Amino acid sequence: MFNIANLLTSMNLICGMLSILFCFSGQLSFAVYAIFLGALFDFADGFVARKLCLMSDLGKQLDSLSDLITFGVAPGFLMFFMIILGIDDRILLENVSKDQTFYDYYILQEFFTWVNAMFYQIPNKFDASIKFLPFIAFLIPFFALFRLAKFNIDTRQTSNFIGFPTPLTAIIFCFFPLYFSSHMKSWNSVLEIVKLSFDCYSLAVIIVLFSAFMLLPIPLMSLKIKKSKTRENQLKLFLILISAISIPFFKVLSIPFILTLYFIASIYHSIKITKDEI
Repeated sequence: MFNIANLLTSMNLICGMLSILFCFSGQLSFAVYAIFLGALFDFADGFVARKLCLMSDLGKQLDSLSDLITFGVAPGFLMFFMIILGIDDRILLENVSKDQTFYDYYILQEFFTWVNAMFYQIPNKFDASIKFLPFIAFLIPFFALFRLAKFNIDTRQTSNFIGFPTPLTAIIFCFFPLYFSSHMKSWNSVLEIVKLSFDCYSLAVIIVLFSAFMLLPIPLMSLKIKKSKTRENQLKLFLILISAISIPFFKVLSIPFILTLYFIASIYHSIKITKDEI
């Protein structure tokens, strides 16, 4: 039961719990890093299980339970906070000097202002029906639950994915709090189209779309390396190499860059498989 693969899986779970804790500490960037670390453990447990012949039904269930927390519940709370922050960002746009303390506690202050309006009926800027909008973020763990359960019994997804896998969806959602945290001090100079993307209603639409993508029949390439498919492995290794190189150059913007490359590679891979079958 407590073999190295299952212990790595448990570390994935702990990363998800730490991410939630960081959310309620107002440290959204650390919450994102915890999810990224969880993704590394998620990759490592499968790799170790295959190499050491430790694959089991128990490990499969543990993996899904851990993934639900790290790639379902934790991103759900991240986007919950992002919607709260997206309801009213006027204070960030004011051309007045703000010390570091303001930015350190801004996220927590906005959250507790929402709590006062939601649970204690204290009149403030959230005292309207829009205060219920953040709960739409709970669609993320809701769809992740069904996605993970479906994945465990779907024999068609042994080689590739059908629908967005939960780690991929989590990384997509991680872009928003990570970008916001890194640009919060200069938010008034951010492009208007970017501000529009971080509006609470835009974020709600994004949550609904990408949550639904977890269950839609969208073919996506798995990054597992297979000995018998050299050309396919070359495509995957090239994608991994370009992704690794892009991170120090593009930083937070490397997330949409890498995801775009992955989707293009998946389309090419899907077309190639269809052509070979014909």
